[in-house]
Amino acid sequence: MLPEWPDGTVCVLATGGGAPHAIPVSTAIRTGLDTVHLALGLGRESLARLRADPRCALTVHAPGVTMTVHGHASVVGEDERIAYVRLDVEDVQDHGQPTFEIDDGVRWHWTDDDARAADAGVRAKLREL
Repeated sequence: MLPEWPDGTVCVLATGGGAPHAIPVSTAIRTGLDTVHLALGLGRESLARLRADPRCALTVHAPGVTMTVHGHASVVGEDERIAYVRLDVEDVQDHGQPTFEIDDGVRWHWTDDDARAADAGVRAKLREL
């Protein structure tokens, strides 16, 4: 059901639990045909909202991929600063059209070597889950 997308793709996580709330996340990875794992800082409002109401949506725009997935999130692990979240996908809205293609997503890069290394560790942990 879910296509692959490149590591580091900036996705938009939308949560409820009040007024709609959307944040960019760069840790979302496809971990199965209908699962996505991502990491959120323990202080994130989005995490608090997901704990209160697990319904959410994740929009992905990457080369050849433009979709919004809807599902339920659950925290499957935590460390001293990060919650590891599993999104069980229930529905996929494919935004692709025959008249256009997504060539690239948001371009970004780490400016700090320690942050780059920490990000690699987070992605490795997400793949283990």
